[in-house]
Amino acid sequence: MSSKLILRQKLIECKALQFGDFTLTSGKKSNYYVNMKLASTNPEVLKLIAVEFSKLIPSNTEFISGMELGAVPLAVALSLETGLPYTMIRKGDRKHGTGSRLEGPTKGKTVLVDDVATTGGSNIESLSVLLDEGIDVCKIIVVVDREEGAAQKIKGYDIPFESLISASELSEK
Repeated sequence: MSSKLILRQKLIECKALQFGDFTLTSGKKSNYYVNMKLASTNPEVLKLIAVEFSKLIPSNTEFISGMELGAVPLAVALSLETGLPYTMIRKGDRKHGTGSRLEGPTKGKTVLVDDVATTGGSNIESLSVLLDEGIDVCKIIVVVDREEGAAQKIKGYDIPFESLISASELSEK
C-alpha cells in the first residue's frame, strides 16, 4: 500500500477526515474538513507524518519552521525525526516579552511545515514572517493540499511547495 493510501486510511481512522458543513479558516464553505488536530495528537499518525515529511526535506535544510497552533506539533515531530531544530512562528504581533514572532533559530535555511493548505493565506502569512526576518525558506510542505489555490499563490514566491496528500487523493476510493 502506498504512503498516500496509508496516510488517508490513518486520517480516516483517527476521525481527522470529517464530512458535513464546515467553514474553513479562509472563510470558504466546504462539505469536508480535515481536523489535523486529531491527527497531530495521535502518536501513530503524527509519527507517520514526520517520517513522510522527512523524505521531502532538502539536504541543506538547517531548521524546521511552523506557525502556532496547527503546525507546531508537526514541526516538533519532524525535529525529533530529523534531529534538526525548529522555530515556532507566533500569530500576530507580540506586545510582551521579547516582542518576537519567532521562537527558535532565526538564521539559515528552513523548511516551513503546515497542516492544511487551502487558499494559501496562512502559508503566506508564515512565509512573510520568515522572509521579513531574512530567513531563507527553501521549501513549504503541508500534510493536505485542498487544491484551492495555495500552490499557485506560493508559486509566485518561487519556493517549492509539496503536500503529503491532496484533496483529490483523499477522496479516492
